Amino acid sequence: MQKIALFLASWGYTGYAPVASGTVGTVAAIPFFWLFARIPDPALAVGSCALAIAIACWIAGQAEETLGEHDSGIIVIDEVVGYLAATLLLPPTWTVTIFAFFLFRAFDILKPPPAAYFDKSVKGGVGVVLDDVFAGIYANLATRALIALTGPILG
Repeated sequence: MQKIALFLASWGYTGYAPVASGTVGTVAAIPFFWLFARIPDPALAVGSCALAIAIACWIAGQAEETLGEHDSGIIVIDEVVGYLAATLLLPPTWTVTIFAFFLFRAFDILKPPPAAYFDKSVKGGVGVVLDDVFAGIYANLATRALIALTGPILG
C-alpha cells in the first residue's frame, strides 16, 4: 500500500524531479485537465473534482506518514488537484491551459489567504492539498477574468 500511495502522491514519480517538482507535477496534470474538460455535465465535473480532492487528501496523508515529512516536495498530487481546480469548467484550449498553469503556479507560490492558513496550520493530507486547491480557485477566477477581458483570444 505504501508504494501505491507514493506512486499516486508523486503523480507517477514526477514528484521525484530534482528541481521544481511542483511545477513538474503541474505539467503532468495537464492531461488530467483535458480529460476532465470532456465531462459534459458541469455538476458531474464539479462532483468529480471534489471527489478527486478528497482522494488526494487521503493519498497525501498516507504519503506523509510513509515519508515522515509534512508536505514533502515528492508529494505533487496536491498540484494535480490544484491545477484541476484552476481549470475546472474552463474551455480546454492551449491558451487557457497555459494561462491557468502560470496563474496557478503564481498563486501556489504566493499563497494568498486562506491558502497560507491551510499550508501552515492544517496538518496531514488536508493541509497539503487544500492550500493548492485555494490557489487553484484563485487561478480559475483570474483566468475567467482574463477570458472576459480578452474574449475570443483566450476563450
